[in-house]
This record gives sequence, C-alpha cells and structure tokens, in this order.
Amino acid sequence: MRQNRNRFFILGALVFVSGCLVLMNIPMMKLVFATNNNNKLREVRSLMPPGIEILSLKDIGCEDELPETGRTLNENAFQKAQYVYEKYGWNCFADDTGLEVEALGGRPGVRSARYAGPACRSSDNIQKLFTELKNENNRKARFRTVIASYIDSETHYFEGQIDGSITVEEKGDGGFGYDPVFLPSASDLTFAEMSAEQKNQRSHRAESIKKFVEWLELNK
Repeated sequence: MRQNRNRFFILGALVFVSGCLVLMNIPMMKLVFATNNNNKLREVRSLMPPGIEILSLKDIGCEDELPETGRTLNENAFQKAQYVYEKYGWNCFADDTGLEVEALGGRPGVRSARYAGPACRSSDNIQKLFTELKNENNRKARFRTVIASYIDSETHYFEGQIDGSITVEEKGDGGFGYDPVFLPSASDLTFAEMSAEQKNQRSHRAESIKKFVEWLELNK
C-alpha cells in the first residue's frame, strides 16, 4: 500500500511539474547535441532552460565519427547535424568553434581542433600557437561559434563571438581547448581561470546558445 502511495505521489509530482512548464510556455522537447566532446556537452546542458532535454550521441546509440570536412564553421556544423538527423531520425543541433588570430590571418579558424595534426591534444595546439606568435606583438584574437540546428528537416544558424587576445603563457586549470590562453576583452581572467558561471555569462558558445534558445521559444 505504501509503495502504491509513493508511486502516485511521484506521478502526481511529475504531472504538476509538466503542467507548470506548459503554463510557463516553456517548450518541452528533446534535442540531440551532435558532438563527441563531453566538455561541450556539459557546457551546453548548463546553458539550457527547463523544458529542453539535451541528449548525447551516446544516449541515441551513436558511436560514429561525425563528418567534419567543411571549409567553414557553418559547413562543419551543418554536416554533423544533418548526419545525425538523417541517420538516427532525431531533431538535433551541432556546433563548430574556431579561434581566429588576427596576426595569423584568421588561423587556426576552422582547423582549431586539429591545428597541430589529426590526433593532436589541446596542449599540442596551444604550443603550436605559441610558436607561431613567438615574435608577434599583435596578439588580438576572437572565438567564434556557429550552431546549426536541424529540426523537422529545416536548418537554421546561430552565431556567437567574443574578442580578446592570446596570452604569452597558459593561465588557469578550468575550461578546455584554448581556454588557458584566451583572454577576453575587458577581463583580467582567461576562460580557464573563470568559473563555469562566469564563462557562461559572456562566452561565444553561450551567445550562440542564447540565440538558439530564443528561436526555439518563438518557433517550437
């Protein structure tokens, strides 16, 4: 009897929460984030409002290496989102992010994740970046993220960017990728020195996700 009461209580609570979400006009949906990067997955989940559940590739049984052969961030994001939608049938979105350094003509750009080679680590990319900027005084750079959504066979793009500069040494233990060497404008902290909350208030990915969520709330 007690177990039945507990079941009814839990069911009632779930119905109540669902009803509240509907009354608040918060979309209740599941979306796949087409990435194999667990750091990105964790960051994006923390940026999503109630009512939107983000599934990982593992959640839908996808262990594939996603295509990423585009010449632009838009093309790479689109390729990944389209692949998951067409093969697995899930509404999804994908992102691609590039670090664009002014003195390097915008490099590493679309090749940011593989700047030092196909199987490189983040530390390898950073060391290559430092080497190329060794005698360079102009260290201006920007991070740019493009999200491609593939929902009900329609594609939309959402972009975020943040200006800053490349430090002369790594600073901070948080974040991932180039975070230890990217100093946002008007900040004394690199992304790697910031808390997750601080980074999410101003990062390029946070900006693109905010635009994506605003679109979802208006259209879905």
